[in-house]
Amino acid sequence: MEKKKIRSFTDLEAWREAHKLVLMIYKITDEFPRKEIFCLVSQMRRAAISVSSNIAEGFSRNTTGEKCQFYAMALGSLTELQNQLLVARDVKYIYKDKFVKIANQTVSVAKLINGLKRIKNTKY
Repeated sequence: MEKKKIRSFTDLEAWREAHKLVLMIYKITDEFPRKEIFCLVSQMRRAAISVSSNIAEGFSRNTTGEKCQFYAMALGSLTELQNQLLVARDVKYIYKDKFVKIANQTVSVAKLINGLKRIKNTKY
């Protein structure tokens, strides 16, 4: 199997999976009570977007240190989102089956981001 050359941040599996997570968060938060639109809905969407945005920005940086800084910020936003998911579950905005699916996606994204942080070759 031929390995595809990574030319854009959209070629990164970490970004693709983070983008899936963003779409999952948008879909699930559409079901939240209207009173949460400026609170939990906004926070969760911003955190999810921050994950994929920081992966994208890290990709464009030239040094390993700069890349790792943005990947670390992506992980921070991901952890923030995981906390918000727990809150949403505990106040019964998300039921267990959907929570588990989204929580598993956050774990997958975290593993992929950690993989990016371990890459020594900044040229991909």
